Amino acid sequence: MSRLAPLSEEPINEDDSANCSKKGLSWKNWLKTHLSLVFNKKSDLKILLSVLGCPLFPVSALSEPPINEVSSSAQYIIQHFTAATGCRKSEGTVKNIFVTGKVTMAMVDELGATVGSVAGPAGVAQKGCFVMWQMVPNKWLIELVVGGHKVIAGSDGNVAWRRTPWLGAHAAKGGVRPLRRALQAIFSSAQYMGEKRISSTDCFVLKLSADQVDLADRSDSTAEMIKHVIFGYFSQRSGLLVFLEDSYLTRIQSPGTYPTYWETTMATKIEDYRLVEGVMVAHSGQSNVIITRFGDNLKAGLSVTRMEETWTIDDVAFNVPGLSLDCFIPPKEVQKDFPDENLDWRSPLHR
Repeated sequence: MSRLAPLSEEPINEDDSANCSKKGLSWKNWLKTHLSLVFNKKSDLKILLSVLGCPLFPVSALSEPPINEVSSSAQYIIQHFTAATGCRKSEGTVKNIFVTGKVTMAMVDELGATVGSVAGPAGVAQKGCFVMWQMVPNKWLIELVVGGHKVIAGSDGNVAWRRTPWLGAHAAKGGVRPLRRALQAIFSSAQYMGEKRISSTDCFVLKLSADQVDLADRSDSTAEMIKHVIFGYFSQRSGLLVFLEDSYLTRIQSPGTYPTYWETTMATKIEDYRLVEGVMVAHSGQSNVIITRFGDNLKAGLSVTRMEETWTIDDVAFNVPGLSLDCFIPPKEVQKDFPDENLDWRSPLHR
């Protein structure tokens, strides 16, 4: 499989592009230039791609707690899921996965937003497509093209990174985490939270959350990751994962200013499971995102942004010949040692 072609840049302005390509953007410059995206209707596509494009799970796929910390209920649910999907039979035989699909993204009307928020008419739906490769267990790469903009993200097993036309390439702090789009059975270390009915389906609920050490690794003196938690809803009847709901809260404060808080929640309905080479794979779904910005320095009060995405899977293949480790090599900018002020995926635009 051939290497990826260089990505053409489409920066917001030339100064930002130069800063990003040479040494990364400081949080001060980023706050000044890019938080305004959320309040600029012309930047809807960049917001959509930044938030919905390549979000990550809160924990590593390899996170395994001591066996006595995993409840028997959680173990039963995971065993039911792996049996229902066929993952148990294919374990050890699947070396890599290839997926292609389509997405449609749009900003939507705010519901219950206060005066002064970014409430407004629904935005124009943006359509696109994606290609995703994964090499078991922790190497992955995704290319997503929507509305003429191309976003690439990946992991070589040591570092997760993302490249956008307006910010260039940057690495994610903390441990390597799976791509949220790559629906995996990573709930083996989850807590059992009880039962809940979702869309007329009785579900078991499992919870995963980043621990304090990981949250600290993803924070610095300007931005503090307070929490990142995800809930998986598994059908009691079929055993399949039918709903994901995650939330993360970030506190951002520059010296001499009041703190601003960003809370992002993403809820995803997962459906249309089909059998592919003996494995049940979800082929469609819909995500709804709410970004809430609040703090003492916001004169207008609470600000809310809402967006939606629908996605479909066109093709899935396992054990594709020719997929090598070279396909997951990070960009040269990411391979270099970055200064501490570089960007991370901790805010709504850099998850």
